Amino acid sequence: MKFIFYLFSIFCYSLCSCAQSQNISGWPDSVRIGAQFARNSTIGRVAAVAVLAAVNDINNDSNILPGTKLDLHMHDSSCNRFLGIVQALQFMEKDTVAIIGPLSSTTAHVLSHLANELHVPLMSFSATDPTLSSLEYPFFVRTTVSDQFQMTAVADLVEYYGWKQVTTIFVDNDYGRNAISSLGDELSKRRSKILYKAPFRPGASNNEIADVLIKVAMMESRVIILHANPDSGLVVFQQALKLGMASNGYVWIATDWLTSYLDPSVHLDIGLLSTMQGVITLRHHTENTRRKSMLSSKWSELLKEDSGHSRFLLSTYGLYAYDTVWMLAHALDAFFSSGGNISFSPDPKLNEISGRGLNLEALSVFDGGQLLLEKIHQVDFMGATGPIKFDSGGNLIQPAYDIVNIIGSGLRTVGYWSNYSGLSVISPETLYRKPANRTRETQKLHDVIWPGETIKKPRGWVFPNNGNEIKIGVPNRVSYRQFVSVDSETGMVRGLCIDVFVAAINLLAYPVPYRLIPFGNNRENPSYSELINKILIDELLFYVYTGEDTRSTLGRFVIIIWLFVVLIIQSSYTASLTSILTVQQLTSPITGIDSLIASDDPIGFQVGSFAENYLAHELGVAHSRLKALGSPEEYKKALELGPSKGGVAAIVDERPYIELFLYQNPKFAVVGSEFTKSGWGFAFPRDSPLSVDLSTAILELSENGDLQRIHDKWLASDMSSMSQANDLDDPDRLDVYSFSALFLICGLACIFALAIHACNLFYQYSRHAAEDPAALQPSASDGSRSLSRRSKLQSFLSFADRREADIRKAAKDKAAGLGGSGGSMSGVSFTSSGSGSTTASC
Repeated sequence: MKFIFYLFSIFCYSLCSCAQSQNISGWPDSVRIGAQFARNSTIGRVAAVAVLAAVNDINNDSNILPGTKLDLHMHDSSCNRFLGIVQALQFMEKDTVAIIGPLSSTTAHVLSHLANELHVPLMSFSATDPTLSSLEYPFFVRTTVSDQFQMTAVADLVEYYGWKQVTTIFVDNDYGRNAISSLGDELSKRRSKILYKAPFRPGASNNEIADVLIKVAMMESRVIILHANPDSGLVVFQQALKLGMASNGYVWIATDWLTSYLDPSVHLDIGLLSTMQGVITLRHHTENTRRKSMLSSKWSELLKEDSGHSRFLLSTYGLYAYDTVWMLAHALDAFFSSGGNISFSPDPKLNEISGRGLNLEALSVFDGGQLLLEKIHQVDFMGATGPIKFDSGGNLIQPAYDIVNIIGSGLRTVGYWSNYSGLSVISPETLYRKPANRTRETQKLHDVIWPGETIKKPRGWVFPNNGNEIKIGVPNRVSYRQFVSVDSETGMVRGLCIDVFVAAINLLAYPVPYRLIPFGNNRENPSYSELINKILIDELLFYVYTGEDTRSTLGRFVIIIWLFVVLIIQSSYTASLTSILTVQQLTSPITGIDSLIASDDPIGFQVGSFAENYLAHELGVAHSRLKALGSPEEYKKALELGPSKGGVAAIVDERPYIELFLYQNPKFAVVGSEFTKSGWGFAFPRDSPLSVDLSTAILELSENGDLQRIHDKWLASDMSSMSQANDLDDPDRLDVYSFSALFLICGLACIFALAIHACNLFYQYSRHAAEDPAALQPSASDGSRSLSRRSKLQSFLSFADRREADIRKAAKDKAAGLGGSGGSMSGVSFTSSGSGSTTASC
């Protein structure tokens, strides 16, 4: 009986073996998975514990993979790329359905080719190289956030603080190069750029890194992006501190490698933190989920089980490693539910090269690999890090980072970045419940303590310490030399633009070495387009006088002459004003730039100015209509000739030159309004940081009045003298001198009439004094009959105050014998100025 039972047991065991350990539901009892770590790295230590915890949780959870256990096999690559490749081959020799890892992006590039061939998914929670795309490497599954998003976050930081140029320091491997390339693309979208790339080899010595930093210190950018491994990255900070590159004015932005090293530390090293004060770094943002809390609460117990290692805390990469195992478990659950089974087939390509010393025939293709890959991309559950789901590009949804500032003895979160809302002081999971809003107003961060313990945002650049001067090209003008002129003998450059530039440079808070280099042939104005291209390659009473009584003959005579003069003046000014108001409308059909373009008339422009290219390329004016003019004299001649006589209908030029020309030639005028807001100024290479500071300095010159004083120094005196010269030279202008003859005639007539009137008055006074002396005597109250000089003057003035008509009437009455017998005359009342009314008997 016992023998029969023994045979039956053997039969059952063989049956189970032939069925490949499948249970009664058709699912296998266990599934072999591999995991590759580097326990000598911070990420590897944390991830190894997290993966073991996840496998244990899954195997004890009856809600997932019921009756099937995960059979985990782990290899320690010790950060050796070659060893990691060999270990991956060992996994695939033993019918492994999926591999969790590798840690390194460089290793992932190699193993992804192997995974594509054997259809074994690689699920890496730490290989962040953006070029590990799902298109080239479909069997590479990134279960963390790609550095593409991290570099977008860094670019948004650079844009937020207004920096235009950065320097990058990075490890020269796939992880470093490809991430920095992605950063360059993101910066270019924001009109910024990487000024200098400073790579160093993996495993570089302290001296090698110091040499790299010395070159960085000589560059003008002070915004440094550090993308490295923890070991080399920490050396960079130590050497930078020694070289004085961690002081005021510098900006250091470290990618998430720094938080991946600091976060697991139970006690932060104060000495280490002192080398990175003011640094901004990023950390993968994870939600406060239930699984995260559970894993954190039992972390200490998990460390005890992982004997032989010191204490360390859970990090974000540990959370991603934990979620990776759960992703695979959910995918396997769906895989088996849809009828998938585990089987492997020989690779015919490997059979062709077998027997050459390598056991390549042991590598086989996972028949269900494609189906399992599809199930992995379809997972959707709440993990320890938050929602676990892939988008169409194979990236985890809702990528986000914490923005962390290292200050004092710890780390301080100053904000967040998410692909959904950009920079914010509100957590991403809160913003996910609101409509997306990435306007400039919503982009906010808390204050940062920068290197040097300052909250003032660093300028982000200085002039390079290589002793080179900035070469400033200045146009060697032939006309309008008030703006820029070069002395042919001394080589000195002068002018309004030069004074403005020097004044603005002197306002900057730092020295700017520069050298002015004339540009042009000294025969004609140089082309501004060529000068700009050079920048790119070498990398704007009478009435009182005539107030006389009009009842006299002489008064009427003067008034007639005066009215004649006024008539001529009024008619002349009326005609002149009418001419001024109507001459442009009567002689020119041009009302603005639109009517000028619509006509077929030639258009003038200044030699070398931007107007030629603007008219031809922007406004579509044919080159045959454009006529180059080199000086104000040519302007005047061309406008006087007009389009019918070989001249031009109008001239298009920049406002400063137009204004100066109009002061010289006021009979011409501006028609229409400005059609472009571009003015004269100083040209810099694109995104030059000096342009911002110099623009601010020019604004300060404008506010404090220095800009107007410079303008008056170079232009006001010339304009004033030109205006006076034009007043004298212009025969068509009406002024006082235009009517000098009329005023002379009127004045002589007034003098002649006044002289006659005075002579007549003295004559009448003398006759009247001789005929009636008593009437000229002072009053009886005076007590004296003698006439003093004063009384004689008063008597004359009293006589002169009488109206001429009254005198004539009195003389006529006296001659006729009216008013009494014996030739006596009745009393006549006379009014003396200032003495009231007196009565004298005649």
